[in-house]
Amino acid sequence: MTPKVYEIDGSRFSTVEGFYYQVTRALGLPSQCGSNLDAFEDVLQGGFGTPEEGFVIRWKDYEISKRRLGYSETTRQLAMRLEKCDATARDEVSKRLELARLGQGPRAFDWLVEIIRDHGPGGRQEGDHVDLILD
Repeated sequence: MTPKVYEIDGSRFSTVEGFYYQVTRALGLPSQCGSNLDAFEDVLQGGFGTPEEGFVIRWKDYEISKRRLGYSETTRQLAMRLEKCDATARDEVSKRLELARLGQGPRAFDWLVEIIRDHGPGGRQEGDHVDLILD
């Protein structure tokens, strides 16, 4: 059986929140699904109306997203996370924030790609059968 393909358009968003909006819209999910990294990962695991047999996310214009979800957006996301995180995570988030401010370390774009790929071939959760195509 050919897996269902869901497309998101990288030219339609410039923030991580915009990504969540586009991907939940493409998947036909309620807007509260996938509204943070943990919730997005839950969506990829299935049970939210996504096909149980797996699916494909085709990320069109991903190069635009790669630029827009770069270090500026990463810094913004980590600064917000730092404000809300548990005291035990503050040191780690602070270190990641400082690296992002220096233009180093993974970017927000990288976080999203890594999460999706973790649910596909060779990933820790490959049994979810979620493939990513970067177009």
